[in-house]
Amino acid sequence: MNRFQTAIDFAVAHEINWARDPIADAAHWGIHLNDPPPWNVLRGPVHARGPTSGVIVHKGQTVAEWGEPDRADLTFSIAKTYLALLAGIAHDRGLLPDPDEPVRLRVPGIGFDSAHNAPITWMQLLQQTSEWEGSCFGLPEQVDRFRTVIYGGEPATGKKGEARPLRRPGTFWEYNDVRINQLSLALLHVFGRPLPEVFDEAVMRPLGCTSDWQWVGYDDAWIDLRDAATGSLRRMQSVPGGTHWGGGVSISARDQALIGRMMQADGQWHGRSIVSAQWIRRMRTPCAIAPFYGLLTWLNDGPKQVYPAASRASSFMIGAGGQVTWMDPERDLVVASRWVTPEATNALFAQIAGALA
Repeated sequence: MNRFQTAIDFAVAHEINWARDPIADAAHWGIHLNDPPPWNVLRGPVHARGPTSGVIVHKGQTVAEWGEPDRADLTFSIAKTYLALLAGIAHDRGLLPDPDEPVRLRVPGIGFDSAHNAPITWMQLLQQTSEWEGSCFGLPEQVDRFRTVIYGGEPATGKKGEARPLRRPGTFWEYNDVRINQLSLALLHVFGRPLPEVFDEAVMRPLGCTSDWQWVGYDDAWIDLRDAATGSLRRMQSVPGGTHWGGGVSISARDQALIGRMMQADGQWHGRSIVSAQWIRRMRTPCAIAPFYGLLTWLNDGPKQVYPAASRASSFMIGAGGQVTWMDPERDLVVASRWVTPEATNALFAQIAGALA
């Protein structure tokens, strides 16, 4: 019997209660349903999912898997970590030399020029402390004010979507998907190329990932931008950092584990630097006012651990619907888990850790 069978059986028994097909139960599928109207609707495509699935990689070897690990499923806010990786690639290429630089200096005219937004830096966007004010492709960031997430941050003192008074950029942490979409739009301008193309060339193909993955935007999130390669205007879609309002990344658990392994190896892969070690370490550096968070990456060494069953050196990519990639350097372990109800994830990790003991 596989030593991880108990953990696998637990994962299978704790599948999230979302419908496998969103069309079959649209009234109970996704997180946009929590938004105040008229923002509680999908803006981009979604698709049916598979069962709870996962991959366990220990010391570089796949030691267990379950469900449909090769199925490309929506991964929700794990796409945020992809944006942080893309920011690192831009930094490594000299396109974003100073992450503490105000965004407006490099990409003026896209929403960072007001008195409140002018001081906002790339780092603040990457740490979710920007307090950026505005709308991105018709979605106002106010829709995610007073949002509470279970892993960290101050408990909301008002109703989600109410006009919480904004604070000075860099002084307040709040999980806000519209601000993440604004970061994605800014990175699109920096690269002058669609972000999925850059990510595929710089990360997915060098890691040997499959070609089944995709990253799509909202139906109306298109702009005309001068292509960095050809110099001509090109129609490009700006992609979201998740699937809050549809779209986002669809990827397999096996490919997700490959990205986790690369990050755990400080961005290096078979002698090649995918993302510089300096940047990956910066992604794992705690935010001063939110020690549970790095650069769009969750950390486990704060006053309150995200997952107590994991080592304090662990970091995580986390998305709605039970999407978690656990990177534990102390155990030389990477786990990509999909569609396990969030309330059961720590217990699942405890069983995996126990099987390694």
